[in-house]
Amino acid sequence: MQTYDAIVVGNGLAGAALSYELAKAGQSVLLLDDGNPDSGTRYSYGGIGYWAGTTPLTTTLFQAGLTRHRELPEELGADTQLRELDLLLTVEKGADIEALKKSYQIFQSPPEFVSTADACKIEPQLNAAAIAGAFTTRHAHVDPMSVVAAYNQAFRRLGGHHNLSAVTGLVRVEDHVTGVTTDAQAYPAGRVIVAAGAYSLQLLSAAGLQVPLFFTHAEIVETPPLNVEVRSLIMPAPNARVDLESDSATAADWQKPNHQVMPPVLEAGVIQFQNKTARIGQISRFHTAYQPLENAAESKDDMIEAIAAQLPCLQQVSDNASGTWRHCLVTFTQDGLPLLGAVPGVSGVHLFSGFTGPFALVPPVAQRYANHLTREADPIIEQLTLDRFN
Repeated sequence: MQTYDAIVVGNGLAGAALSYELAKAGQSVLLLDDGNPDSGTRYSYGGIGYWAGTTPLTTTLFQAGLTRHRELPEELGADTQLRELDLLLTVEKGADIEALKKSYQIFQSPPEFVSTADACKIEPQLNAAAIAGAFTTRHAHVDPMSVVAAYNQAFRRLGGHHNLSAVTGLVRVEDHVTGVTTDAQAYPAGRVIVAAGAYSLQLLSAAGLQVPLFFTHAEIVETPPLNVEVRSLIMPAPNARVDLESDSATAADWQKPNHQVMPPVLEAGVIQFQNKTARIGQISRFHTAYQPLENAAESKDDMIEAIAAQLPCLQQVSDNASGTWRHCLVTFTQDGLPLLGAVPGVSGVHLFSGFTGPFALVPPVAQRYANHLTREADPIIEQLTLDRFN
C-alpha cells in the first residue's frame, strides 16, 4: 500500500487549493472528499475583498489573493469566472452614517459613501426608499465551484489521487498520527492535513485533540436562473456577523453541547452569478450543534423578505417558490486570521482552516503553506500557525 507524503482531508476551497499546491511542489498527495455538497464553499458568495486589509499582514495577503486569482485560469487550464463588480454595502434608514464612515477607515482602501441616488445609479434594481445610501468599492468575484473544479482537475493532472471517501478517524500511534481511516480502508501518510472546515473539529476531537476553532451556522437561499439582472454584490453595512464572531470567540459557552451561544443575525445580501443564478442570504446562527435546528421554510421567507425590501425584483423568488434553502457551517477564529500548522500535542497532523474571507485568503495562503512545508520556512505562514494561541 502506498504511503503518501500528505493526505488532505476535505475538498472545499481550502482542501482543493492545498492539495493542488502540494502536488505542484512535488509531493505525493491523496485528497479525501466525503462528497457532501452542502459545503461553505458551494454556498459562498465568492467575493474577493482585495481592498479589505486592516494590518500589514492582511493587506499583503488580500492583495496577493487577487494576484493569485488572476494567475489561476491559465495555470489551472480552466475558467474560474473571475470578474470585477461593484460592492454596495447598503445603509439602513436611521443609521449613524458618520460612525459607519469612521469604522470603515480601518481598511487599507476604505469604501466610499455615496448617496441613495448614486447607489441606485450603480445598481438600478435598488429601492431608493429602503436605504439611506451605501458604501461602495470595486470587488473581485469568482464562481466558487468553478474554482474548486479547476483546482481538482489540475491536481489530478499532476498525478494527485482524489478519492470520494469519508474519513472516519485518524490513525494514531501514541503521540504520532500515521494516517487516516475510511469505511473501506486505512491510508498511511507522512503528514495528514485536515482542511474539512467545521468538521475538522469533530475529527480532531475524536482523536483527543482540541484546537481554537469555532463555527457559525450559515443559511442562504440558492435560486435557479432569474429573469432579472442584479449587477452588484449587495451586503449590509456594517458586517454584524464578523463583529459577533469576534465577541463570541472566547466564550466558555462554546464548550457546552447543543447550546445557543448568542442570538442569530440576519444580514440581507445577494450576489448573482454569470449563469443568472443567485445566492440570497444570510442568516448566521451561533450554536454548538452541528445539525441545522431551524425551520427552513421560515428562514427562507425571512431572507427573501429582507433583501426584497431593498431589491423588489427579488420578490419573484418568494412568489414563484423557486429558491432553495441551504445550510452550511462556516469556521472562524478568535483573531480573524486563518488557523493552520501542526496541531499541538501530537506529530503528523496539521490543520488548514478558519478562513474569514476565504476566496481572498485561501489561494495565496495555500501556495505559501505548501512551500513552507516542502521548501523553506515562510515568515508570513509562521504568523498564522496554531502556535500563536499557545
